[in-house]
Amino acid sequence: MAKFERKVEINSSPNKIYDILNDENLEEKWNITVKKLTTIEPDKYSVKTTVGDIISTVTERDENKKISMEIEGGPFSKMGYVLTPKGDSTEVMGWAEFENPEQESILGMAGDMLLESLKKYVDFLEGGGNPAEYNKKK
Repeated sequence: MAKFERKVEINSSPNKIYDILNDENLEEKWNITVKKLTTIEPDKYSVKTTVGDIISTVTERDENKKISMEIEGGPFSKMGYVLTPKGDSTEVMGWAEFENPEQESILGMAGDMLLESLKKYVDFLEGGGNPAEYNKKK
């Protein structure tokens, strides 16, 4: 099983970032790849993405520290986020496991894009932006 890790520093607290990652209702709002998310049962979601339809099941939550999930039907088999306080900001490490090591470069770029999407949303909120007015495509 191949794995990548990517990191981004976000000027916000781990609890604010965790609250965003842990709220499935916000996934469509900030995640650049998510078109629609539907709850199947607690912690299990049908997700329509820009690269196809997947089933995501949350497998681990450690409040304000990390969240992990298993993925069915997508390029990743598992993925998650680890939050590390860095003074007034938080280092967010996104990671994913996948079958084909030859896809590491392209999937790593997708991971970078996902973290930048999260950072952009958090920066917007921290700057006083109204969540209802946020446009992830801008």
